[in-house]
Parts: sequence; C-alpha cells; structure tokens
Amino acid sequence: MRRSQLPAAAVAPKVRAIMSDMVSTRLAPRRYGRINWIGLAALYRKEVRRFWAVATQTILAPMVTGLLFLAIFVLALGRQAGTIGGVSYMEFLAPGLIMMAMTQNAFANTSSSLLIAKVQGNIVDLLMPPLSPLELTLGVALGGLTRGLAVGIATAAAIGVFVPLGAAQPFFLVFHAVMASLMLAQLGVLAGILCEKFDHMAAVTNFVVTPLAFLSGTFYSTERLPEFGQLLAHLNPFFYMIDGFRYGMIGHADGSLVLGIGVLGGVNLALLAVNYRAFARGWRLKA
Repeated sequence: MRRSQLPAAAVAPKVRAIMSDMVSTRLAPRRYGRINWIGLAALYRKEVRRFWAVATQTILAPMVTGLLFLAIFVLALGRQAGTIGGVSYMEFLAPGLIMMAMTQNAFANTSSSLLIAKVQGNIVDLLMPPLSPLELTLGVALGGLTRGLAVGIATAAAIGVFVPLGAAQPFFLVFHAVMASLMLAQLGVLAGILCEKFDHMAAVTNFVVTPLAFLSGTFYSTERLPEFGQLLAHLNPFFYMIDGFRYGMIGHADGSLVLGIGVLGGVNLALLAVNYRAFARGWRLKA
C-alpha cells in the first residue's frame, strides 16, 4: 500500500474533527453597529491619500494661484482701492482668496474622485464594501473637507508673507472654514454622481461654481453694489461663507452673521440628505 492511500478508518476521525470545527465556528454576517467605523476610516484615508500623493498639484498649485490673484489685484488697483471696513484692500482681499482656494479644491477633490471612478469603471470598489449611504457620503466628503482645509492653511501661510493676517473672531474663522469646505465637498459629491463625462463636470465648474464664487464678494465689498445687486448677492449661499470667514479674520461683515450660520447649516444638511438618497438608490452609479 502506498503512503497516499490511507485506510478509511484513519481518515474518518480527521474529517469529523474538521467538520466539527466548521460547525462550531459558523459563518455569519459581521456586526459593525450603527456605523461601520472601520470602513468609514478606510474610505477617508483613501480619499486623503489620493490627493496627498500629488500634493504639488493639489495643494501647492492652488497656493500659487492665490498669490497670483493677490499680485494681479494689487498691481491693477494699487492705492486706488483705499480702505474697506477700516482695513487696507489687501487685508480685505486676503480672506476671500483663501476661502476661494479652500472651496474650489474641496469641490474638485470629491467630484473628480467619483467621476474618475465612474469613467474608469472601478466605482464598484466604492459600492461593494459594507458601507451605508451615509458612510459613503461622509467618507468622500470628509476627504474633500480635509483637502480644502489643507489648501487654506497653505494659501494663508503664503499670503501671510505679504499681507498681515489676523483672527479677530476665531470661532467664526474656524466655523466658516469647516462648513464652507464641507458644503463644497458635498456639492462635489452630488456633481460627481450627476455627471457622466468630464465635459459635464467642466460645465458645472464653469457655469455654477466659479460664477457663484466670483460674484459673492470675494474681491469686493457688496456694500458698494446698488440695492438690487446687494439683494442678488445675499441670495447667493457662497456670499455667507466668504462674509463670515472674512469677519473671523478682520472683524468686518457685509451681511447678517446669524443668517449666514443658518444658511451654511441648512445647505449642508440639504446636500447630505440628497447625497444620501442618491447613494441609497445607486442613481447613475449602478449599471
């Protein structure tokens, strides 16, 4: 008898032992509780590593763009701009440039993440893990929020070399930086779900995000606009994030700070609900 041919009497006990172990350790769904913190943290780390791997493009490039905007406006206006809200035009302009850099990059991070995944066909890697629609929304949006804050810190550090920056109201400074970046990150999630081509995303960026940012008081005080222009500016939610952030830095605001907090909070909750619903239904995400 060859070694490979063992008697049935010798094999049977081993088989019974293996079967007994399998029965005693039954396969069952893993319980994560209300929130899958492990999956949420993994998705967040993936989104952060995605932009951090190309930090020159995602963080340093927006910082340089902010410096270019500052140089262009200062050279074009010179001393003609005078003072606004008791501070020089450069001090007034700096918060708007920092906020614009934060929000544009928060939007770009989330929108590009979802759109590229859809175009390349690996969106399934996002949808298959045991993550709820809320966890998917938060994981992607928090990655965009982190990039927005990182760009804001880098841009503020660069502008601070040429313009004296302060924190007249730290609470408003931090609150509006976080809420504005989160709002644009969530808007980017919605755009990434809606768009199916890069042309679609370019249209959203060029015809929605950029005009709303430029016409929200980034480069000027809305108090200098005619009454109808001020009304239109105050209907723009981007106005409140820039106005509150500017108040946090220099202590000057053109609009109602309480209303601004309410608008940012309301828009963020509305976007969270819409994105949750879109992920839950798999709208434009599942074939």
